[in-house]
Amino acid sequence: MPRHLRVAAAQVGRIDRFSDQSNTAPRSEVLSRLIALLEAADKQSVKLVVFPEITFTTFFPRYLINDEAELDSFFEVEDAETGIASSPNVKPFFDRASQLGIDVVVGYAEKSPEGNYNTASYVSNGQALTKYRKVHLPGTFEPFNDHPDTTNQLEKRYFKPGNLGFQAFRVPNLRHGTKSPIVGMLICNDRRWAEGWRCYGLQGVEIMCIGYNTVAWAPELWGADPNMDRDVARQDALFHHKLVCQANAYTNATFCITAARCGWDDGKFELITGSMIIDPEGHIVAENKTDGDELIVADIDLDACQQGKTRTFAFEKHRRPEHYGVIVERAGVVEPPEVL
Repeated sequence: MPRHLRVAAAQVGRIDRFSDQSNTAPRSEVLSRLIALLEAADKQSVKLVVFPEITFTTFFPRYLINDEAELDSFFEVEDAETGIASSPNVKPFFDRASQLGIDVVVGYAEKSPEGNYNTASYVSNGQALTKYRKVHLPGTFEPFNDHPDTTNQLEKRYFKPGNLGFQAFRVPNLRHGTKSPIVGMLICNDRRWAEGWRCYGLQGVEIMCIGYNTVAWAPELWGADPNMDRDVARQDALFHHKLVCQANAYTNATFCITAARCGWDDGKFELITGSMIIDPEGHIVAENKTDGDELIVADIDLDACQQGKTRTFAFEKHRRPEHYGVIVERAGVVEPPEVL
């Protein structure tokens, strides 16, 4: 029996650091745009919408921010019972999603007693079912340099590595017949690391939700020629984004929804697009057409995951974990000895 579900990626365009010369960009302007995407989803009978990494503000880790008050303004504080859904800064967004009966995955900067994290939560009916904290933090603790046009990547400075692992979960609100979808979440750089995908694959994941902010041109981050052509760099970044998402969706027989924060933040920092919905065979079934706010919608059948899960990638039949120990025994490369 088919398990049909209409899903969407909510691509979000340019969000600047400042609304004027003295104040950080207000949440209200961003929330109105996000709510407009929710309402567009409702008109198309979408049941699940995936939003980007750090959805509510500009991607602040690109800046060296020494003003503690400004830095603190980018973070959200969760409620002990309802999680992010009751955070005063962003509550109107989650209230509207609840009113419309739409489940959302949304990324944000989380301030918690344990520390600060780059986080995504799955929110259904005004309640956070679960959350994921980004594991693979890219970049550096110190800035590459202090030139105002340099795209720094300071997530290691502002966030702790995620400590919740890769825990798949069921979503009762999207149950079809007797089976609820099995969902997983990754954030941006996590999508490049096959280990996280496979952890979810071994839990039977059927929908992988990925929000991201990926720079189109950052030679200092990539260790590339600073004179490289920007158009070539953009296309390369987009190619690698699609490559890892399509390949890992295929090798774990799962649908994948990717949502970009994109556009030219502050008029000078470009983020790639690439919002798309991928099927369990690795094919793109829907993708963005613009570089601004846009809803990318697709009808999926979760039973389409079964071909890969029971045949090509039937893990219980074909995996040989006794040979994979090196994956968890070391973090860095240990080369074999030289032959003399």
